[in-house]
Amino acid sequence: MRALLVFVSIALAGGCSPADVVPDAGESPGDGDSGLADAGAPDAGSKAESCASQFGDQLTAAFGRLDGTLVAVVAPSDTQCALPNSDHLVVQVQMNGAVYRVVVNILSDGRNNTDTRLRYQELPHALTGGAWTEGWHAGAALDYPTSLGAHSDAGFTPYAMNDLVQKVSDRLVLGAKVSAFTTSSGGAYAGSAHLVHRNPGPPSADGALVVDPDSADPLFLLFFFDGLTF
Repeated sequence: MRALLVFVSIALAGGCSPADVVPDAGESPGDGDSGLADAGAPDAGSKAESCASQFGDQLTAAFGRLDGTLVAVVAPSDTQCALPNSDHLVVQVQMNGAVYRVVVNILSDGRNNTDTRLRYQELPHALTGGAWTEGWHAGAALDYPTSLGAHSDAGFTPYAMNDLVQKVSDRLVLGAKVSAFTTSSGGAYAGSAHLVHRNPGPPSADGALVVDPDSADPLFLLFFFDGLTF
């Protein structure tokens, strides 16, 4: 409960909705089977056609780095996949034989009269926290300004939800290695992780996706809410 309250306070400070903290109602950790969907899948050609229907249970209540292989990218419109989310992009990552949901904000609730568009940047940078190694690396640290030299007044562009969905999806390659700096609530929700954006709470807990994390040229996908300065 204490950990969940901390995550809620982080989210509220950043302007995101509670849906980014608490997984969708009815979500369960699954039994560890990959559960790849074989019926009722989204239209061919989307990156959700191989979306999983069951999820792993090995994410602990912590901020960390999830290293795995990209299984599916589930847009809000892909409602035939398990546990869809109407204002988040769900990135499904396979790690050690099970699939996990990384739930990425693509729309702000506009609290405090802020712009609902998220700010987004693609930043080439060496992978932080050590070399890519398949698994959940609890305790990994990421801070946009100190780890990456990224600041709110340089390089970020606001995107409407549908445009951001397309932008991020275009960068993610099915079957490729990927890393996600993210927060999990653990316990009953150990199959999902959230807060993939700048978090103004505890230091070094900023969320991000990383494309080509095991290469010489990793690419960080960064997100933050209007109204934040760093």
